[in-house]
Amino acid sequence: MRYQSYAYGTNHYSADPDLRAVLRHHWSAFADHQPELEAWGELLGGEAYAAGYHVDHDAPPVLVTHDLDGNRVDRVRLSPAEEAILARLAPIMRPPYEGGSWHHHFALGYLLADPGLYCILTITHQVAYAIHKYAPEHAEWKARLLAGDAWGATWMTEIQGGSDLGANATVARFDGDGWRLSDGDKYFASGAGLADVAIVTARPEGAPAGPKGLALFLVPRLRRDGSLNFLVRRLKEKSATRAVPSGEVELADAEAWLIGRAEEGIYYTLETLTVSRLANAVAGMGVAKKAHLETLERVRRRRAFGRALAEHPLVQRDLVDLAVRQAGGVALAFAAVDAFDRAWHERPPYSPRYHAARFLSHLAKNRTADHAAESTRLAMELFGGLGFLEEYAVARWHREALITPIWEGPSNIQALDLLEAMQKKRAHESFAEQFIALLDRHPAREAALARETIERTLAALTAAGPDEAQWMAKDAVRRLADAAQVALLFDLAETAGERYERLARLYAVHFVAGDEYPAWAMHEPDLVGLEVAHA
Repeated sequence: MRYQSYAYGTNHYSADPDLRAVLRHHWSAFADHQPELEAWGELLGGEAYAAGYHVDHDAPPVLVTHDLDGNRVDRVRLSPAEEAILARLAPIMRPPYEGGSWHHHFALGYLLADPGLYCILTITHQVAYAIHKYAPEHAEWKARLLAGDAWGATWMTEIQGGSDLGANATVARFDGDGWRLSDGDKYFASGAGLADVAIVTARPEGAPAGPKGLALFLVPRLRRDGSLNFLVRRLKEKSATRAVPSGEVELADAEAWLIGRAEEGIYYTLETLTVSRLANAVAGMGVAKKAHLETLERVRRRRAFGRALAEHPLVQRDLVDLAVRQAGGVALAFAAVDAFDRAWHERPPYSPRYHAARFLSHLAKNRTADHAAESTRLAMELFGGLGFLEEYAVARWHREALITPIWEGPSNIQALDLLEAMQKKRAHESFAEQFIALLDRHPAREAALARETIERTLAALTAAGPDEAQWMAKDAVRRLADAAQVALLFDLAETAGERYERLARLYAVHFVAGDEYPAWAMHEPDLVGLEVAHA
């Protein structure tokens, strides 16, 4: 691995001042956990970094359909390296259920970031989440999942519907002895062949059409008699996220347990998707940071036109862009985590506080995906020809970043869900109140520009008709997220220092006003990133 990566072998926590700044800002118990985070940073920058690269390049999961006796097993074979590292990573899932916080859980997910390994943990964790809140009678399964003794999965979408949950065709019927799920074709099922238990959406017989008719079920891999409960038709061939097996799962009279109340199933489903969107946001910025670390070392070592790349103003401009995107994206992702941490115990019907947290999760998920894709693309460019070669780590990070705009809903879905949160729950009112208050504390003209953007964007959306609002929504999501990042960076400056005020100004100039970064930024080593990386 030392021949493929500059970032391998570094402590990914120690090398990340933005993560430390946002955790100190939001997480009251941060200081108590610093030694643990240091230890995780060493593991995730070393053994886990190498294991993820090895699985991706040399040993992805393989579907084993039958055992030696000819019995159907539909199980994936993992490389010993992947099995071993997953066992060591399982504790990432535990903090919210052991008296800890979501800041802790997502900080570890951010440091891991490897989308394949992290996806296995997140889909397992979502099953544990649903059991914890709404199916405590299955606490034994929750304990096994959080211990890494069993793996979970979330199978919601179907081939005819995609992100349209209301189009699900899986039927649930109660036969007096339990629930059975049939006619289900979960066509992109992450964890297929690995999952011991999954949460699955299905429509009980007689339930209304549309998403509100869906219930959520817990479906084990094996029936009570020990036979297979569902079939894995095949694994998908993917260009990214190779460490997690994803395939097609067929449900035919599968035994299932109802989670909570059938009529609230869509709400439980959307809760688990919110958890996944937060994971997507922190993973996206974690991937971007890994590419950033690779790039900072590359531009020091590589010489062109008589001097190191890092000494060229053209390159310094790109390094500033990476630093601004990283700081803004991390601030937005963990602001969304903090909002969820304050509201996650709520149950349907939710309070305005929960709806505001959900609103922020859409902004964070969507914009961090943009940052990750562009940051990793720019990192490849700064590597030159080597950046395009799969034999080097930086190419993989761009390939992995491209899945983040799709995982748990592309920008179209985020825009529609955000509009629904505005129109039905008035969630934008809490968002505007919170972020305008943050911006009003700062006299800088960039803060006023961000405030004006929030007010103008929300006014246009609320005044528009349904079709026009959809037309405007994707751009509105980006604009609101950008203004929010300006507010959060100004706010972060109050606890983390003046560097974040300068980053806030740069973010506003480039992403809110749409202008080029001012030339003064190239003369600020801590903004270019080289000074911070050596710290």
